[in-house]
Amino acid sequence: MLYAKRDEFTDVTKKIGKIFKLFGLSPNQWTALSVISGLIGFLLLMNQKFYLSFLSFTLASLLDLVDGAVAREMKMQTKTGAYFDTISDRIVEFFLILGLLLQEYPKILVPAKLWIFILLFGSLMTTYSKSAAYEKKLMNKELKGGLLERGERMILLLLIILTTPFNRFYAAAMISITSILSITTFIQRTLKALKMSKVD
Repeated sequence: MLYAKRDEFTDVTKKIGKIFKLFGLSPNQWTALSVISGLIGFLLLMNQKFYLSFLSFTLASLLDLVDGAVAREMKMQTKTGAYFDTISDRIVEFFLILGLLLQEYPKILVPAKLWIFILLFGSLMTTYSKSAAYEKKLMNKELKGGLLERGERMILLLLIILTTPFNRFYAAAMISITSILSITTFIQRTLKALKMSKVD
């Protein structure tokens, strides 16, 4: 949903690019800093420093915006950079979900760790359904859409971190809901790819 509204943020991203290019770092260096921030967020989450972990993962997400904005502003957009950015996104999200897996949450229908594994599976398959559709030439354009794209998913994951020290039952409920939405998005994208392949 956020991806569909990306054009509305064009002016904002241009300003971000102009500001952060003044630091003299390349887009790939900003991407690397995002991964480092995600790793720090994981270590903090592992040690139950929830608020600091939230800030670190939020910074990682913001840096993910910075690298693309700087690349466009400096006219340094490359296929290698785009690939590195995509891989770094998966790494940061994995760090966050792994950190949640190390926490103790109450059972909601099934053990919380099972919900977290479902969340991880849904997250990975949502991304893989896109790359597989392109690899197998089912579509001639990038596969996007669904209830819970990465931006929305990261927002929910960050809220789960914030909620955990306050109320673990609420956090567990959010985990189960995010898991269901992730699987639903994976199914939506798969069906869309199959439908578009018939059109193309």
